[in-house]
Amino acid sequence: MLPHDKVQNLIDRHLELEKELSSGEIDKKKYAEISKEYSNLNDIINQAREYLKFQKETEDLNKIINDKNSDVEIKEFAILELEDLKKNYLINEKKIKLFLLPKDIADSKNAIIEIRAGTGGLEASLFASDLYKMYEKVCQKKKWNIEIISISKSDAGGLKEIISIIKGKNIYSSLKYESGVHRVQRVPDTETQGRVHTSAATVAVLPEAEDLDIKLDEKDLRIDVFRSSGPGGQSVNTTDSAVRITHIPTGIVVSQQDEKSQIRNREKGLKILRSRIYDFERQKLDNERSKDRKSKIGTGDRSERIRTYNFPQGRVTDHRINLTLHKLEEFMEGEIFDEMIESLSLQAQQDELNKIN
Repeated sequence: MLPHDKVQNLIDRHLELEKELSSGEIDKKKYAEISKEYSNLNDIINQAREYLKFQKETEDLNKIINDKNSDVEIKEFAILELEDLKKNYLINEKKIKLFLLPKDIADSKNAIIEIRAGTGGLEASLFASDLYKMYEKVCQKKKWNIEIISISKSDAGGLKEIISIIKGKNIYSSLKYESGVHRVQRVPDTETQGRVHTSAATVAVLPEAEDLDIKLDEKDLRIDVFRSSGPGGQSVNTTDSAVRITHIPTGIVVSQQDEKSQIRNREKGLKILRSRIYDFERQKLDNERSKDRKSKIGTGDRSERIRTYNFPQGRVTDHRINLTLHKLEEFMEGEIFDEMIESLSLQAQQDELNKIN
């Protein structure tokens, strides 16, 4: 049961913000901040009010039910109303608990997504390419903007590695559960005997870090320049335009050579580096907070097998929540991606609720 003072605080804060907004005595920046908080509270305020009225309404209904002089029909009506009241109470309680859960400040950020071919040779690079196309289709459907930062192709037309930034509303909250090892089971085009092969690709999703999030000190950076080496068949740059940036305190290294300009490669490299350091610091803090807890979701462990795409059986399985969807083709087209993400988000929320219950 939630402490009533916590719920009352939500109602009091909503009233306080309402008065500030209607006063006309705040500047534009403050008005925007207050409006955002007020809008968030609007989503829960009715449930908070109903939650606090539950005890009084329950007492009133019990009086009618237990009154020997009450009309039979009125008693029956009161019994039904009490059942509904209890159901709504539990629903409201869960909604308020979810609202009160600590917010991940990174959820509203854009995301940098890194896809790399894993075990499985050329087939793994083809699967990495298929994964990227899937995320592209999801972006198109959701009207998110996806922009390639770095790309390395394989001889078979697949991808050894691709790094992109996805921009839109609350991108990281939608994609953060994609981090991990994605395994594929299918018959490669080159397989003459129809045998199913297993290969894998890794996905890392990082919140895009801004200058305010991570301050990079020049003395902490070692920047090396070298000559770019393009994929086979392409002419290589004859100037030292490629950049390798090492963040000395963490040992994180980023190489960037897609642009002909050293300055552009440096800018892109710093963007990736900043996000990797931000993610590193977040994970370190999370590990310190939960040394004895192993969460099924959101660990960000790149070595953890999270999902299997089985093409012969037309199914995709997320191993963290034991969810199997027999709609692999639609999933790869980005059609039912939300169904998977919503299930993962709900499980993550339930895990958090279990910790405070």
